[in-house]
Amino acid sequence: MTATITAPARKAAPPGILTNRAARKLLTLAVAAAVLVPLAVSQWGGTTWPSALTVDVSGPLGTASDWIIDNRDSHPLFLYFFGHVSNAVVISVHAVYLALLAMGWAGVTAVGALVAWRVAGVRLALGTAAAFLVCGLLGMWVPTMQTLALMVVAVVVSVVVGALLGLAAGLSDRMDRVLRPVLDTMQVLPAFAYLLPVVLVFGIGVPAAVLATVVYAAPPMARLTALGLRGADKEVLEAVESLGTTARQRLLTARVPLARKDLLLGLNQTIMMALSMAVIASVIGAGGLGDRVYQALASVDVGAALAAGIPIVLLAVVLDRVTGAAGERLGDAQESPATWAYALVAAVAVALAGRFAGLLEWPEAWEAEIAGPVNRAVDWMTAHLYSGVPVIGGTADWAGHFTTWVLDPLRDGLQWLPWWSVLLIVAALAWLIGTWRTALTAVLAMAAIGVLGVWNPSLDTLSQVLAAVAVTLVIGFAVGVAAARSDRFERWLRPVLDVFQTMPQFVYLIPVVALFGVGRAPAVAAAVVYALPAVVRITTQGLRQVDPAALESARSLGATSGQQLRQVQLPLARPALLLAVNQGVVLVLAVVIIGGLVGGGALGYQVVFGLAQGDLAAGLVAGAAIVCLGLMLDRVTQPTERRTTKGA
Repeated sequence: MTATITAPARKAAPPGILTNRAARKLLTLAVAAAVLVPLAVSQWGGTTWPSALTVDVSGPLGTASDWIIDNRDSHPLFLYFFGHVSNAVVISVHAVYLALLAMGWAGVTAVGALVAWRVAGVRLALGTAAAFLVCGLLGMWVPTMQTLALMVVAVVVSVVVGALLGLAAGLSDRMDRVLRPVLDTMQVLPAFAYLLPVVLVFGIGVPAAVLATVVYAAPPMARLTALGLRGADKEVLEAVESLGTTARQRLLTARVPLARKDLLLGLNQTIMMALSMAVIASVIGAGGLGDRVYQALASVDVGAALAAGIPIVLLAVVLDRVTGAAGERLGDAQESPATWAYALVAAVAVALAGRFAGLLEWPEAWEAEIAGPVNRAVDWMTAHLYSGVPVIGGTADWAGHFTTWVLDPLRDGLQWLPWWSVLLIVAALAWLIGTWRTALTAVLAMAAIGVLGVWNPSLDTLSQVLAAVAVTLVIGFAVGVAAARSDRFERWLRPVLDVFQTMPQFVYLIPVVALFGVGRAPAVAAAVVYALPAVVRITTQGLRQVDPAALESARSLGATSGQQLRQVQLPLARPALLLAVNQGVVLVLAVVIIGGLVGGGALGYQVVFGLAQGDLAAGLVAGAAIVCLGLMLDRVTQPTERRTTKGA
């Protein structure tokens, strides 16, 4: 009897292992590694990437740079394409700017307040008027109008481009797979890396600034548009299809309305990211508030930088609230066109009255100076918080401990691993949650870093990114869950997130360095501050969009609040949470350059050095390595849909 019991058990065990998808993938990978790793070690020994497998691209990139410079004024591509694009951008920005100046400060304030009033009521109207008045009180009216004109054009173009890309990705699985690495590249490639080629093509000025902003700000709109279209209620779509509607009618009457909240969040993120580019764009001649911030920080004047940074935040908040409220009222049948006509007539009347009264320019007597008090506050913080704080220690101690206990072990551990083992780990992680194509893409991205000859700096950057992403996700998920479960907390948190996301990194860079010193820890802190708002917003949005019927069913079964969160909300919000992880990764990578400015070293420093020296090869190689890191991290954190239907 014993034999008859044990024999079937021995026969059943191997099939159980082989039918497990993860075990099957790992077994296949182990067999491939057993064959390939000895060959690689015998051919290219050592732990770091073999020099025989690197390619020097400085020559071709230098040749390309010389060709652009030599042909920029004569080649048909520049004369009849890039030239027309540049002219269209300049004309658009100039027209908006002249219109704003012609209205005067009273007219702009009145128009903004009246639009906000018709969209969302008196409260938002008063807030909008106050925001514009604060810009004038800080002595930043003209720079604010310059930045507003630039951002209006950049945001419109970003929204159009992002919506079209998101539409294609949301309606076609193939386009989603094709566009995914393109969007990764657009969002992860540091602005400093593509500023030099953009300047080579368009020259210093507004067109280059607008293009750089569009490249950075369009991907969130595309991603969230695709997410909204793909997440539309299938039962509603089936009901609409049963009525005999065409694909276009289903898109316009069902998919787009159902995805409205995601579209509004995409618009929000696009506005925030466009305004966050104001300072970086000023490096290539954008002017406006960004130029004021950049000049102030060049002279280490935090107060003056904050005076120019506050209007950027206020512009972002106003545009966010007005566009969000307008989207919520889409399709409101109670809104009469005559009401908008009356509001428009009133705004024009106020603008004309201000013009006749000579209220075009903001009076200098009404300006307030905040640079002095702010600089004194920064000096006090540095003197009292940097070190010597009882019990908890100073911020310098925190930075030192974080570097010693987290950043150094991560960097040393990654650089200690043999290059082939890093590729194996990447392949295993990507294949476990995706397909073999996912794993191949991730491995090729990581191998490209070695081929470009920046293996060790990339692993150094990877250690900082992993640490920053971990801190961002822990804080972001916790805050996002709290905001999703409390309307009051979400309303209180929203302006805080606006400030964090729109305040230019250069503004809080000096206080961060003053508190934490120079090194990799302040680089991580700057990345966390920048990436945290997007993670919190997307997490909150995903949890709030969970089907109320599912929550009601859980409550009827006696589930506690914690059980509802763990067993219902988090599983159903999984796509949004994965998108939050993705955005956390790419936004942290986007601030790697800022880390290079404050002692983070590695790839960030190489990109900044390439831009400063006009070295296209150095800047683009390091920028390409950052893109490869982002592509690899995306593939090991974002499961593909095919994994649920196929075992490949």
